Amino acid sequence: MTTEQLTAEIRKKNSFLCIGLDVDLDKIPQHLLATEDPIFEFNKAIIDATHDLAVAYKPNTAFYEAYGLKGWLALEKTIQYLNNKHPEIFTIADAKCGDIGNTSAMYAKAFLQDLNFDSVTVAPYMGRDSVEPFLAVKNKFTILLALTSNEGASDFQTGKSGIGSTELYKQVLETSKTWKNSENLMYVVGATKEEYFKEIRKIVPDSFLLVPGIGAQGGSLTDVCKYGMNSNVGLLVNSSRGILYASDKEDFAEKAREEALKVQQEMEKIL
Repeated sequence: MTTEQLTAEIRKKNSFLCIGLDVDLDKIPQHLLATEDPIFEFNKAIIDATHDLAVAYKPNTAFYEAYGLKGWLALEKTIQYLNNKHPEIFTIADAKCGDIGNTSAMYAKAFLQDLNFDSVTVAPYMGRDSVEPFLAVKNKFTILLALTSNEGASDFQTGKSGIGSTELYKQVLETSKTWKNSENLMYVVGATKEEYFKEIRKIVPDSFLLVPGIGAQGGSLTDVCKYGMNSNVGLLVNSSRGILYASDKEDFAEKAREEALKVQQEMEKIL
């Protein structure tokens, strides 16, 4: 998928909603536990109920790895279902990879080629040679962690890097633009850091930003869009728990749709 195709989907649906498929078997409706593959059945129902409202889905791989082989097979079935039924929807493997070059090449093969996700999240700490193997995969995107929404983000990300007394997250943004195939970069920027969006847009004005932190984490969609939106929208705003677990009863998919619709309608007003 190209950024032009993603932008067209955003305009078509009047939505830049990304739904995080973070499946916790302790939270899903109990009747699904009797099925052969409860994780996939949950995901399938959520996708079927919300695919016309969302432009992206983002499984966090930890929620699948936690259940061993069954979890990984459910992840495979989920991405295959999305690619077969809704190829127009952008898919994100939220794996937060980051290792030496030959290992990164294997991560890139696993998520971008074998599983055929459109993108994968990557940690930048180990630098250029740990990220470029992902960027080398044609027609795929690397979503680099830039400024995250967790409480501990300030431990490093907003501190001075020692390079021109620049905050570390700014150094990540500036340096990453010099890497080979950097046009294939997107960035994670937490919604709870909305005051930073203006500075970030000075450095990466045209890049797509994946924005977690809306909903359960308390981020403001209005503020994110005020400072983070560009002429091509340039945002994928993620919501997970607030949509997935709107109900733990048999009406869970219907209630998930209701919550997704609320977010989409707010986005439509902004657009």
